[in-house]
Amino acid sequence: MEREIINWAKARKLDNPDNKYQQLAKVVEELGELSAAILKRDISETIDALGDTYITLVILANQMGYSLEDCAKRAFKVIEYRKGKTENGTFIKE
Repeated sequence: MEREIINWAKARKLDNPDNKYQQLAKVVEELGELSAAILKRDISETIDALGDTYITLVILANQMGYSLEDCAKRAFKVIEYRKGKTENGTFIKE
């Protein structure tokens, strides 16, 4: 999926590293839409906003020379064995 998104972005000239700040703004916009959809309990809009957020993050990572999947793998290695507890829906690490 990541490769398809990157190809789509390249075809629309969205892969220029100089545009990473504009792309970051798009990520934030999509996160705002996600927040609104969740608060409204709108399942269809939530799914759409999750997908849009993912797509904008893939494009941003690519603009910066990274793979979003590789970034996620690296982050997961950091938290994989993290210990702690969940309180009121928030994980608190030891």
